[in-house]
Amino acid sequence: MWSIILSFSVVLAMFLVVGLSANVRRKSTTDDYLLAGRTVHPWLVGFAAAGTNSSGFMFIGLIGATVTDGLSAMWLMVGWIIGDYLAWLVIHRRLRERSEELQAHSVSGFISAGLGTAFPVVRWLCAILTIVFLATYAAAQFAAGSKGLEALLGWPRTTGILIGFALLLLYCFRGGLRASIWVNTAQSFLMISSVMLLLGVALYRIGGMEALWSKLAALDPKYIDWRPQNLSFGFPAFMLSWVAAGAGVIGQPHLMTIAMSIDSENNMYRARRVYFVWYWIFSACCIVVGLCCRVWLNEALNAGYDAEMALPKLASELLPGVLVGVILGGLFAATLSTADTQILCASAALTQDLVPVWGRTYMGTKLGMLVMASTVVMTTLYGPQSVFELVVLSWACLAASLGPILAAQTLRWPLNNILGTAMIVSGLATALVWRYGLELSSSMYEVLPGMAAGFAVYGLARLVWPLPETVPAISLLGEPS
Repeated sequence: MWSIILSFSVVLAMFLVVGLSANVRRKSTTDDYLLAGRTVHPWLVGFAAAGTNSSGFMFIGLIGATVTDGLSAMWLMVGWIIGDYLAWLVIHRRLRERSEELQAHSVSGFISAGLGTAFPVVRWLCAILTIVFLATYAAAQFAAGSKGLEALLGWPRTTGILIGFALLLLYCFRGGLRASIWVNTAQSFLMISSVMLLLGVALYRIGGMEALWSKLAALDPKYIDWRPQNLSFGFPAFMLSWVAAGAGVIGQPHLMTIAMSIDSENNMYRARRVYFVWYWIFSACCIVVGLCCRVWLNEALNAGYDAEMALPKLASELLPGVLVGVILGGLFAATLSTADTQILCASAALTQDLVPVWGRTYMGTKLGMLVMASTVVMTTLYGPQSVFELVVLSWACLAASLGPILAAQTLRWPLNNILGTAMIVSGLATALVWRYGLELSSSMYEVLPGMAAGFAVYGLARLVWPLPETVPAISLLGEPS
C-alpha cells in the first residue's frame, strides 16, 4: 500500500513542478492566461491535445466498454479518429488564423464575433452551453480519477476529487493555459507509457495474443466478434455516427482553444502528425488492455465488479506496488489533462462572454477559473458517477450545438444572430431527443443527427433567406502538407 502511495505521490509532484515551471513564461495578461499568448510550439499543441482528448474516458470509459462488449468496441475509436482527422484537415488551421483576426479569447466569443452586440443571444447561448457541458465533462474526469483511487487504495471518492482540485488550482490558477499545456504534454507521455507497460505485462501473463484470443473465444464468442450487435440502422450508419463523433471535436471548446494557442497556423500540420501518431497507438493499447481485463478478471466481472474499474484492478493484480502507483498516476494524469483545460475554457466563457465585467481585468479572469473549478467539484460530488455516460453525453451536446456554427464561422459563411441561434438550438434538441426521446444512441451516436440538423438548418435558411456575403467564403483545400 505504502509503495503505491509513494510512487503515486512522486508522479503528482513531478506534474506540479512542470506546471509551476510554466510560470517563467507567464505574462499577467488575459491573452496569455487564456491562450498562452498564441505562442505554443506545435509539438506541445499535438501532445497536449492528445492528452486532453484522451482523458479518463480512455482509461476508464473505453476500457470498460471493451470489457463489456469485446472487440467490437474498437469501432468507436476507429470512427472517432477518422472524423477527428478530417476536422484537423479542414478546421483547425483556419480557426487559428480567423480567431487571431477577430481577437477572440474564447470559443463562444469567436463563434459570435460579428453577429451583433446589442442583444448577443448567440454569445450568451454558446457561453451557457460551454459552461454547463464542460463542467459536466470535467466532472467525469474527476469521477474517473476518484474511482481509480478508490479501487486501488480504498480511499473515499471525495478524497480523490479534492486531490485533483488542489493540484489543478496549484498550477492552473497561476499559470493558465500555458501551465495546462505543459502539464498535459508531460501527462501524455506518462499515459502512453503506463498503458503500454500494463499491456506488456498482461499479455506476458496471459500467454501472448494467441492465448488471449483463445481464452476470449472460450468465455464468449462475442468478445472476438468485430461486428457490433443489435444495430437498428446497420453497421454503416453506426460507423458513420462515430466518424461524426470524431468530427465533433470542432464543437469542443477545450480542444479548439488548444488549436487557437499554436504559434502559427502554418505549423498546424506538425501538431496534427504528433497528435495522430500518439492517438492511434494509445487507442490500440487501451482496446487490447480491455480484452486482457475481460480474460484476467472474468470471474470478478461476472460477480458484478464495475467494468469501469477494470484497469486499476488489473494493475493491482499484475504489478508490484511501485508500478501500480505509476499506473494510478497515469490514470490520474489522464483525468487532470482534460479537466484543467475544460475548466479554463469554461472560465473564459464565463468571464469573456457571460460576465464580461470580470474579464476586463487579469484578476477577474482568474476569479472565473476559481468559480468554475469549484462548480466542477460540486458537480462531481453530487452528480452521476458513470464516466462513459457523462463523457458521451457532454461530447454529443457540445458537438451538435456548437460544431456546425463554429464550422460556419471558421469557413466565413454568412451568419446572423437568428440563424446562429436556430442552428445551435436545432442541433442540441435533435441530439437530446435522439438520446432520451427515441433512445437510439446504441444504434447511432447522436452526434450525427445533431450536427446534421444544425447544418441542415443553415442550408435551408440560405435557400429561402439570402444573407449578405460580408467576407469571402474560403475553400476547403489548399492546406500545406
